[in-house]
Amino acid sequence: MSSPFSTEVQLQIKQRGLTTEEAERQLSLFRAGIPPLRLHRAATIGDGILKLSEAEQQALALSFEQALEDADLKIMKFVPASGAASRMFKNLEYMVNTYPEVTPEVLAADDANCRFAKTFIDNLSRFAFKDALFQSMKDEGLEPEALLAAGSFRPFIAFTLGKPGLGYSNIPKALIQFHRNSETGEVRTSLEEHFSEGAQYAAGSDCKVNLHFTVSPEFEQALLTEAEAIKKRFGKSGFSFEVSLSNQMPSTDTLAVDEDNAPFTDENGNILFRPGGHGALLENLNRLDADIVFIKNIDNVVPDTLKPDTILWKKVLGGLLIGLRTKVFEAVAALESDAHVQAHDSAASLCTDTLNLSLPDDFAGLGAEDKRDTLLSLLNRPVRVCGMVKNEGEPGGGPFWIDKKSAVNKLQIVESSQMDTSDSQQMELVQQATHFNPVDLVCSLTDANGSSFNLDSFTDPETAFIASKSYDGRALKALERPGLWNGAMAEWITLFVEVPVSTFNPVKTVNDLLRPTHQD
Repeated sequence: MSSPFSTEVQLQIKQRGLTTEEAERQLSLFRAGIPPLRLHRAATIGDGILKLSEAEQQALALSFEQALEDADLKIMKFVPASGAASRMFKNLEYMVNTYPEVTPEVLAADDANCRFAKTFIDNLSRFAFKDALFQSMKDEGLEPEALLAAGSFRPFIAFTLGKPGLGYSNIPKALIQFHRNSETGEVRTSLEEHFSEGAQYAAGSDCKVNLHFTVSPEFEQALLTEAEAIKKRFGKSGFSFEVSLSNQMPSTDTLAVDEDNAPFTDENGNILFRPGGHGALLENLNRLDADIVFIKNIDNVVPDTLKPDTILWKKVLGGLLIGLRTKVFEAVAALESDAHVQAHDSAASLCTDTLNLSLPDDFAGLGAEDKRDTLLSLLNRPVRVCGMVKNEGEPGGGPFWIDKKSAVNKLQIVESSQMDTSDSQQMELVQQATHFNPVDLVCSLTDANGSSFNLDSFTDPETAFIASKSYDGRALKALERPGLWNGAMAEWITLFVEVPVSTFNPVKTVNDLLRPTHQD
């Protein structure tokens, strides 16, 4: 069968690190369309989501602390930190692009961007980066206090966003000053908060903390420089930090197509590739040398005074995961022993009652060897424990039981983009959701023999999704890979646990830093 791509295009695909077969698969997804996931019911407490008593929390946290003494168990903290912080400042970008002067009269306008900017200006002293901002202005001969008194506010916004100034709209969130200690005046970036957090739950018996950050290539050196400075500041803490970085690989980029589902070409006739979304980071995760990995976004951090809840629940989730994987390893060992027939019932019960895994319809009629093979295939999988926050706002993406016969694991994290929003019955199920996904995961990446899983083998490629975008004013369709904690982990052993909302403190806009959870 001939390829739909010319020889020249095939060369471009190869140079990107993709295979022609993979490009053809992506093209077929555009042409066939990607059906939405069918929701069966929302996962709730007692039906897919575990709620732990205080005694259980303390016991699990203690068991995790004891597990950290195992020198052979390698713990790592994995932090997606690739994206620039531009979205944090989009309202302020609008202001400098729209208004030659930003005065009190402009800020008083009945406009969302003006109101946002007014909040920003009114609370300048509360931002951790205020001193750095004022100093950058003074370095250029400006007098911040005089400008404030005169009601000339545009320079404060311009110096926050660009150069000269802090340049915050073009750097990663990892390098933005998030918090200031009210007593000592110490200022921390979100990157440094992850160091502090990791030291409190991810340090091994040797007091070493393994941290891995994904980063765009252009910011790699800046992040490494900041990491080295942080290490020096932690020099007397007794902890050491092993920091590794990775970039989102070009081979995880995806084809873009035009409205006729033909490969989209730029003005030079080259086919256009686009980043494959956060699901592309599965390849970064796949390359880690670790047994247990905590996953948490770069912006979901709080000052030290507010960390106790986060630390407790990280340990709770870690203790739960280690206990779960111990049960899996014991079941695998029993199934691989000479007395495996006696182990069938307990392994089957573990799959269905604890691990949310579905047995084949014909399982009961299988012979002993086939039962063992089936159970081993179900249990030899990566394991994840995911925190779920109670939904106190508008229901949306979160934990659901799905209706998909081929799925080994029917319990999934489902995003809005994967749902059939045109189906009123499906949307009724969404309205019944009680929890949402705060991206708080701890994962086991190795099998009973200590070998790393090939994580690509446990994805659901049908959970990719197509988004409408544009390029130079021309409409295109972009393919995003199955999300890192959605379809990319669809066939993992999964357990959902309710965690308190105090552990979820994302910073989506710069003004989120004014919330009490980011003020010390």
